[in-house]
Amino acid sequence: MGALDSLSEYISDYFHVSRKRKKRKVKQTVNIKVKMDCDGCERRVKNAVSSMKGVETVELNRKIHKVTVSGYVEPKKVLKRVERTGKKAEMWPYVPYNVVAYPYAVGAYDKKAPAGYVRKSEHSQPVPGAPDDVIMSLFSDENPNACTVM
Repeated sequence: MGALDSLSEYISDYFHVSRKRKKRKVKQTVNIKVKMDCDGCERRVKNAVSSMKGVETVELNRKIHKVTVSGYVEPKKVLKRVERTGKKAEMWPYVPYNVVAYPYAVGAYDKKAPAGYVRKSEHSQPVPGAPDDVIMSLFSDENPNACTVM
């Protein structure tokens, strides 16, 4: 289709025919936290989301209250559709434990988080050039200029 598109653009330049181009949606994966207690809740959420235009796959994990939707969808629209089922829903607020530099920082550690996850937080991310990182690198085995007294 690339040759036909370029040919149509070439011809439209001469004839000044203008068409509105549709904005293409990007394929993406949306993770949502939804409180699901039973099979009925799970089925209701899955049917609501899978009937949306552009949805390719819907995965539900009732144990950690997570719904993963992938396809050509917008995250806000998926969230609104899940909320219309009557369930409390929010965008997935957790990241894997091993990705965060300070998992026990204020705001990052959450008792309600699923196993292996902590809450996204600005405090859990390291600040580049922070004084504690500089001090720790002074005594590192990987630093060739480290203190040799140890």
